[in-house]
Amino acid sequence: MTRRNSIAAVVAAGISLSFLGCENKQPAPNAPTPVRAAIVGTISTRNPVKYSATIVPYSQVDLAFKSAGYVDRILQVKGADGQMRNIDQGDWVTKGTVLALVHQQDYQDKLQQAQAQLFRAQAEYDKAKLTFDRTSALYSTQSATKPDYDSARAQLDSTAASVSSAKAQIGEAEVALQYCSLLAPFDGWIVKRTVDIGSLVGPTTNGFTISDTGTVKVVFGVPDLVIGQVKLGQRLTITTDALPGAFNGRVATISPAADPKSRVYSVEVAIRNPRNELKSGMIATLPLGGEELSQPVTVVPLEAVVRDPRQADAFAVMIADGTGDTATAHLRSVELGDAYGDKIAVLKGVDVNQRVITTGVNLIKDGETVRLLP
Repeated sequence: MTRRNSIAAVVAAGISLSFLGCENKQPAPNAPTPVRAAIVGTISTRNPVKYSATIVPYSQVDLAFKSAGYVDRILQVKGADGQMRNIDQGDWVTKGTVLALVHQQDYQDKLQQAQAQLFRAQAEYDKAKLTFDRTSALYSTQSATKPDYDSARAQLDSTAASVSSAKAQIGEAEVALQYCSLLAPFDGWIVKRTVDIGSLVGPTTNGFTISDTGTVKVVFGVPDLVIGQVKLGQRLTITTDALPGAFNGRVATISPAADPKSRVYSVEVAIRNPRNELKSGMIATLPLGGEELSQPVTVVPLEAVVRDPRQADAFAVMIADGTGDTATAHLRSVELGDAYGDKIAVLKGVDVNQRVITTGVNLIKDGETVRLLP
């Protein structure tokens, strides 16, 4: 597409909008047509492109049980009505809090059995140790045979292995008992609870989903023509419609490959969120790509540009000449440049501080008297 065709496409869209904004009702005969105007100005900075982004937690995990059984207890918190209830989505928990507890009796019994097994193994080891020490002393004075010595030694080694095995079983039983408690791995918000008291859970059953929003990630996608403007550690500012003010963060990750469907690169900006103002799922706006221009550019609002009736493929604006609320409209041919958001550069045809008609421009003719609305 040529530069002229590109400008024509941008301006055509603006002209269509200006038609929609005008009223069909014609003014009374001899009455000045009411219009609105804007001052021709300049810009020195290219307007950045605004990208839509989504806020997500810095980390979010599903908490699964490791010990099977029936859920015996769920953490109780005070509800809005002052009554105690099960913890649920939207509740805040701190690291190490026990969220749910699996029935422990079976695991306590297994631990006691393992402890009893260790007691027996230790007793057998102590007996074998005494026998070995006595046999070893007799063997050193040749009062015991070599087979007697070897038998005592083998019995000692066997009972020592039994003690080690019993200790390992105790360790396993203690771990299984500890895993009856489902703990919060970090400070965060409960996003989802999928179990109730009496639920039968297994080693792969997800009980809760918890998210950490002390820091949030702002995720957005940029095309390949813009990805070069994004650097790791770069400071960026976001805004949201839900909250006043702006939030500053730094680029944390940049995807090394574009999404095969959308053909955009995913970028994540990490933002500190100590007061938990930014919520997961919020939509944010993030400007990117603004830059200083080599020299100021004269611009007019896009809706001020119309087709020039005196020559094909040309454009014009209506200048409002005069002071006060009444002015005379004069058609002025213009040469257009690049578009900057809702404004477009004018290379020739207008001067800074002139007034150009923006609303009602298609209802008036060259030389007509108009009334400027505030």
